Amino acid sequence: MIIINAIILAGALYITLSTVYLLILTLAAYGFKKTTPKASSPVKMAVVVPAHNESLGITTTVRSVQNSQHPSELITTFVIADNCDDGTDSLAESAGACVFERTDTENRGKGQALDWLFSVHRDEFKAFDAVVIIDADTLLHPAFLSEIASSLSCDNVKAVQGYYGFANPEDNWRTALASAALNVFHHLRPAGRNRIGGTAGLRGNGMAFKTEIIARYGWPCHSIVEDIEFSMRLLLDDISVHYNPDAIVYGEMATERKQAETQRKRWEGGRSQMLKMFAWPLLKAFFTKGGVRWIDSLMELVTPPLSLLIFGQIIFFVATGMMHPQLWPVLLILFLIIPFYVISGLVLKKAPFYIWKCLLAAPFFMLWKIPIYLRIISSKDDKKWERTLRKGEVDVKGDE
Repeated sequence: MIIINAIILAGALYITLSTVYLLILTLAAYGFKKTTPKASSPVKMAVVVPAHNESLGITTTVRSVQNSQHPSELITTFVIADNCDDGTDSLAESAGACVFERTDTENRGKGQALDWLFSVHRDEFKAFDAVVIIDADTLLHPAFLSEIASSLSCDNVKAVQGYYGFANPEDNWRTALASAALNVFHHLRPAGRNRIGGTAGLRGNGMAFKTEIIARYGWPCHSIVEDIEFSMRLLLDDISVHYNPDAIVYGEMATERKQAETQRKRWEGGRSQMLKMFAWPLLKAFFTKGGVRWIDSLMELVTPPLSLLIFGQIIFFVATGMMHPQLWPVLLILFLIIPFYVISGLVLKKAPFYIWKCLLAAPFFMLWKIPIYLRIISSKDDKKWERTLRKGEVDVKGDE
């Protein structure tokens, strides 16, 4: 019985720390202000687009870059046609991009493609002030590049992450709830983390760096969550990522169950890899250097996905309340933090009514995700890169 009580209390402590961490970020996000330069200077940008068989959308993405408010003479688009056999290279070139073809079926993946480009063609980027990386299914807000240029004009900013949202939040209830999740994960959390002195972290799409960073590091991260890995490597070298909520990119959200499962397995499975890689280095940095940013990044990695956090609250808080009834007032407050966290994300991003309405389907969304997490935990192949089918590809397959 003593052992069971200890397990319950340990689980409750873990869930409590994670919940309080989200409360701190939520409160901090309300006071966040983006870093702005005293004076802005022209910023010449290389926009890099890794693409593997993206013929359905690459033309739209390249043209989206070209339609930016940033002066066109300061923008060059580079597309990595990575192991493509569907004409992505010719379509990108016809749209006005500089295309680099890569063929390496043994080392597949976005991180590997970026590493190849920045290593083999590093001289191509010497003439640029900044390197911007977007996905091949991305639409840019017209002000995206101008906002990135503004952020990188600040002397203390070497890496910046824009807001990465979805272009299709109203396709169905699943995309609406995923969009609501991005309001907290891609806006509230990076804003809150920056506000308390931590790194905003990279999100894989809509991220940018001063060229000196790319010249120094290339892209050394080959995991299935190469963005998180690079964030951690930069932080350990005392380089924080700054968040600019007005630099907006829109990606395509999976509309079908299988698409969404592929994305979720990659996102959540990769985070466990990062915890194994960086837990000790972050703790070591905290004890040797001090400062909140190390603990913030560690908490970002150990805090469970929202669905699991809610289930954890139900299991461990209820069990703890039965053991110690005097704790019920405290546990009730902790239960209310999660709704406050989610609602704050929607309020801060001014989410449309449709997304608020779809919150009614949140319990079904969480029930759908639990089996995915169980498969991630039991999977022995969580390091494998797997490309998510685009919406157009799913539509085509459905018509066949």
